[in-house]
Amino acid sequence: MIFMKRRERLLRMTRILLQSLLTFTVNISIAASRGWVRAFNLSRKFGSFFRDSRRILGESFVALFICAIGDLIAGIFLGKMSPMLESYPGLLVLIPGAIGMRGNIFGALGSRLGSGLHIGVLSPELRRSDVLADNIEGTIILTVVMSLFLGFMAWIFCQLFGFESMGIMDFTVISVIGGIISGAFLLPATVLISLKSYENGWDPDNVTTPLIAASGDLFTLPSIFAALAVLEMVRNGFFEWILFAIFLLIGAAGLIAGFRGRYDLRKIIRQSVPVLLICSALGTTAGTVLNSKLSFILDNPAILALVPLFSGESGDLVSILGARLSSGLHSGIIPASLRPHGEALRNFGIIAVLSLLIYPTIGLLAHLVSDFLGIGSLGPFSMVLISSMAGYMLTPFLLLVGFYLSSASYRLRLDPDNIVIPLSTSMTDPVANTCLVIAIITIMGL
Repeated sequence: MIFMKRRERLLRMTRILLQSLLTFTVNISIAASRGWVRAFNLSRKFGSFFRDSRRILGESFVALFICAIGDLIAGIFLGKMSPMLESYPGLLVLIPGAIGMRGNIFGALGSRLGSGLHIGVLSPELRRSDVLADNIEGTIILTVVMSLFLGFMAWIFCQLFGFESMGIMDFTVISVIGGIISGAFLLPATVLISLKSYENGWDPDNVTTPLIAASGDLFTLPSIFAALAVLEMVRNGFFEWILFAIFLLIGAAGLIAGFRGRYDLRKIIRQSVPVLLICSALGTTAGTVLNSKLSFILDNPAILALVPLFSGESGDLVSILGARLSSGLHSGIIPASLRPHGEALRNFGIIAVLSLLIYPTIGLLAHLVSDFLGIGSLGPFSMVLISSMAGYMLTPFLLLVGFYLSSASYRLRLDPDNIVIPLSTSMTDPVANTCLVIAIITIMGL
């Protein structure tokens, strides 16, 4: 009797154990099947994303790589300017703002010219018209006025943070002369790029804006180099006072002429000036971040070569995103909501893929060129790691800034050519340099 009870208990326990094991196996099988289905669906989505975005990714990566060459040349100039950064204290505070300002002013000009060509208010032969004249006049006025403001801001930031610095007249003369010289090259270059973009059917969102921004990077540093040569001839003398006074008068006269000009000129000046003032402050903040690590940067000039490259490519990425989102909002493809979905998320994916590719590439480029030119490098592994780490920290910020600025611009009915690209790139600069400094501190153990 006892034996029978034990046998029944054992059979019952065995049955329960087998049932539990079977249930567990079934649950595992279902979970695995669901996982495989999800993985399959995800792979299909990724495949569909890459098929649909192949042209955009190809165009954008080629444009970014071409821009990287321009940014790299600017980086080489900056790397070779190490002695000047010591001779002209505070110059590094000015440089990022100057680089960003050229891209902002002339990038907006390129966008306006591209829009004018596509809607027919400008002819492909660029015959003289009020619209063309207003765009050119507005760009010249903004270049002088913002260069003046940038010189003042650089001096003020140096005083606020206790940095050793040049005088306010030195900053102003360097900034304005550098702006005039670079503007003389950038104005025809911007017109040419816009025209060729229209003639060849290039997507202005993916190609034109980054190319113009890279041109700004390319011409700005040599122009500052030339401005320093002019400053050396007039520094601490009567002629520096005269130049300072002339620049102030020209800036004031230009601003008055802009506010009293034709409708298009007034619109450009009124919408651009407040935005570019904010951009100048943000650009100077970016320079302040770099200047805080000046001694390490001077000991490792390859970091100087990486700075314009990293900031330029980050600005190009957020410009591409902002331009694509603005186009989508105005064409109705992207809804004006506060939560990104659909086509907006697809554009996020495009920028994420480009970020994964471009940041290691520019770190390696900075090392190779620095090594070739005898500029002290931290080594290929460290340079790639610094660039990649900083870039991947920065990417979520790029996505959020690009999306919410585009949405706000659309909701407020502001011209995205004058608002989105300048503000997004300028907001990116200080954050990009902060990420770069954090990556350097983390990897180099400073």
